[in-house]
Amino acid sequence: MDGESSGVLKRDRVREFLLELVESRRPGDAIPSERTLCGRLGVSRPTLRAAVDELVATGVLVREHGRGMFVAPEKITQEMVSDDHSLALPQAGGTWSSRLLEFTTMPAGARVGRRLRISPAAEITYVARLRIVDEAPMAIEYLHIPAELVPGLTAEELEGGDLYEHLRTQHGVHVREATQSIEPTVTSEAESRLLDVPVLSPALLFERLTTDTSGRNVEYVHSVYRGDRYRIVSRLTLGAASTADAHHPGMPPDAAGFGAAVRSMTRGDVHGAD
Repeated sequence: MDGESSGVLKRDRVREFLLELVESRRPGDAIPSERTLCGRLGVSRPTLRAAVDELVATGVLVREHGRGMFVAPEKITQEMVSDDHSLALPQAGGTWSSRLLEFTTMPAGARVGRRLRISPAAEITYVARLRIVDEAPMAIEYLHIPAELVPGLTAEELEGGDLYEHLRTQHGVHVREATQSIEPTVTSEAESRLLDVPVLSPALLFERLTTDTSGRNVEYVHSVYRGDRYRIVSRLTLGAASTADAHHPGMPPDAAGFGAAVRSMTRGDVHGAD
């Protein structure tokens, strides 16, 4: 075994030890010092720090200068699961609120116009808002709604309550379903300031296109969520029907009979109450 492979195995062993240590403690509890951990595990300080840096970046540990390492706050969890009788998803944990960053009317432009199936010159209501959970910044959300659908939309509607409920009761827009994609990204300098994380921190990029009961595209949203505080949980089921050469993340390529039961998302509170 070469030195590089040996180093990777050592780092993995340290990482597993630290994860077990975290699971036995509560958020905010201290982790033993680097010197203590190096002695206990028989590894060098660079090996230990590489594992710790990874767990800090993924939101498992918090390093405080001059104080040491601590178990990070619990992550906000969103379950991508619905039962057989409803396409609605459970709300994410925590108490959610919003703070408006920008609220204006502007031309849709070519890109947003294509998504909403409207003219690039058609006006949209553009909203940027900071999503806050239990008083901590969690995400930056950018909404694009055809302006003709929401005359008189107020800042109060965007900062409090369920936005889709406001659309239904105040503007006659009955949301029916949405298609949403999720992919990894990193935070820009501006996003990092708003989310209170280091520049280029791991993050999740959400894009959602929402339609109403008549099939109109009524909302296009893209959002940046903190990767250290937010996680997605899906329910995966084993079934008889499967494509033999399909790839399923996290599953061996020869795992037969694998099917994913991840359903369409139909509510704007996929990430908590709007």
